[in-house]
Amino acid sequence: MLVQSNSNSPVNTTSHRVVLPFYGYAALSFLACCILLFFSAEAFTKHYFHPHTLAITHIMALGWGTMIILGASHQLVPVLIEKSLYSTKLAYASFFLAAVGIPLLVYGFYVFEMGWPAKWGGRFVLLSVLCYTINLVASISKTNTNSVHALFVVTASFWLFITAFLGLALVYNFTYTFLPKDTLHYLPLHAHAGVIGWFLLLVIGVGSKLIPMFLISKYSNTRLLWTVYILINGGLLLFFLLFLYLPSTTYFFIPVIAVLLAILLFAYYCYNCFKQRIRQLVDEQMKFSLLSVLMMLIPVVFLASIIGWLLSDKAGERMTLIYGFTIFFGWITALIFGMTFKTLPFIVWNKVYHKRVGLEKTPNPKDLFNNYAFVVMSLLYLSGFVLFISGIYMSETFVLNFAAVILIAAAFLYNFNVFKVLMHKPNAHGGDQQ
Repeated sequence: MLVQSNSNSPVNTTSHRVVLPFYGYAALSFLACCILLFFSAEAFTKHYFHPHTLAITHIMALGWGTMIILGASHQLVPVLIEKSLYSTKLAYASFFLAAVGIPLLVYGFYVFEMGWPAKWGGRFVLLSVLCYTINLVASISKTNTNSVHALFVVTASFWLFITAFLGLALVYNFTYTFLPKDTLHYLPLHAHAGVIGWFLLLVIGVGSKLIPMFLISKYSNTRLLWTVYILINGGLLLFFLLFLYLPSTTYFFIPVIAVLLAILLFAYYCYNCFKQRIRQLVDEQMKFSLLSVLMMLIPVVFLASIIGWLLSDKAGERMTLIYGFTIFFGWITALIFGMTFKTLPFIVWNKVYHKRVGLEKTPNPKDLFNNYAFVVMSLLYLSGFVLFISGIYMSETFVLNFAAVILIAAAFLYNFNVFKVLMHKPNAHGGDQQ
């Protein structure tokens, strides 16, 4: 999203050369992950700490979710703080370090060999996150903004750094045991720092800015967003303290309730944005983004069942697998699907046409992708998502494979539309490429 001056020239934006590679990398990662899902379906009938499950989880968390969020936030943060990004060099470094590190790390998990590929992969990812965090902090520090949205984003970047640091420490703990307990014991800290501290905090911070913007809504409630911010960070910090100092799960419901309340308040915020919108017609991309807000509640339900129900070991493993799947293939993927085609077409449109506005006829950003393909992709994704959860619950490999095929089809359509936008040529609408 851009801020424009009266002369129609963009200000406070990041070059498309920085942002677009993140989108392309994320799209290919999602397709690769869905294909790997098909060939590793049997792993979802076993323990959640299976090598193939770990590999898929990290492709989704890093290659898919994190890469596209890094790209989008490099574009959005200058808008939030009304200043340009501190350093494009740091942004490029963040991309290239992650682009090299993620495949190395994923390979290490897939073959379950915590040697140099996994270690170097983890180091590159950590350095990428460090570049991103320094860039954000330096960008925001040179402004006087009190934007709660910017605070969400920068706090999320700190949690991302903690997540990456813990992850690398756990990788090292396989070969150089230095932690009091085994790696599996500390996995919840690493996982929830990433899911709650990075993804949830950033998604709410960015979503609370973009959703009313795209709906052209009159609603605003900064106090509610501050409450959400405190509940998420307070709940996550309490979880860390309880995990480290009170091993019993008796009190784990307290941070779960705090996070659940934060999600419900954010859903209420989005409902009011929708209710007070000026633009009455809501497109499919915005509907999908709003659906992703409701899908945030699904993992919380499964998490509560894991903590509170007296489940057998096998049932507990299945619930844990479903919990992880509903996070990465659920609300994170649904949000990315919706927001990709609200942000990416505008970025590419601005690259190609911003100097031509008023001089010649230009297409609408939404014309840069195929809406019919988006609708089919959405239906396939939702069908595959529900079916795969059923397959995990039943421990039925055939159902898992069938669901994975549907998800692969959805991923192909997503890639078709992403690269259709990325490779858009202005002469298709009567102009010459700049």
